[in-house]
Amino acid sequence: MAVNIPSINQCLALMDRYEMLANIREHSFIVARVAETIVNGLQLPENDGAVPPDLDLVLAGALLHDIAKTMCLDGSCQHAEEGMLICAEHNYPEVATIVGQHVILGSFNADDYRLGCFPAREIVYYADKRVRHTEIVPLSQRLDYIIDHYSGGSDHISKRIRQNFDRCVELENYLFGFLPFGPTDLAVVVDPTPFSAPR
Repeated sequence: MAVNIPSINQCLALMDRYEMLANIREHSFIVARVAETIVNGLQLPENDGAVPPDLDLVLAGALLHDIAKTMCLDGSCQHAEEGMLICAEHNYPEVATIVGQHVILGSFNADDYRLGCFPAREIVYYADKRVRHTEIVPLSQRLDYIIDHYSGGSDHISKRIRQNFDRCVELENYLFGFLPFGPTDLAVVVDPTPFSAPR
């Protein structure tokens, strides 16, 4: 069964339809560029059956990962879950899964990662964790920002956020074992061009 993936122009049209704020749109562009750089850079072993994730799917998931962020800013909804529903409503179920899990992965498969198998959802999840607003930052800086802005001072929530980031650090270690550059190089190698037209 063919995967239904929106084009870049369709993603941009959905951003307009759901009135994505300019700063959230810019963040999404950078996340997409980080994800693109990672997918294009993967050097996977030929004999282990590992294949890179579909770049079009990764880009669509990255561009739309915050599609519901604007409408949820008032606290009336959870943007990952609402975004998943929006993508499913537009008949993009695979993108919906990525969007629904860009904050917290539904599963973590270290055995696959060791072999170089990184599904699109893992790439978008990681890329989002590396971008604070429109700046590519180390995971530690993004963690500090998220705890400061989303924990509400709760030790319990802070602990859950830290546990999520521990997984992200582990994923980072696996991921960069298959890349010709290190985590600190991302800000240098990522193409800063916005997604304003099909490529």
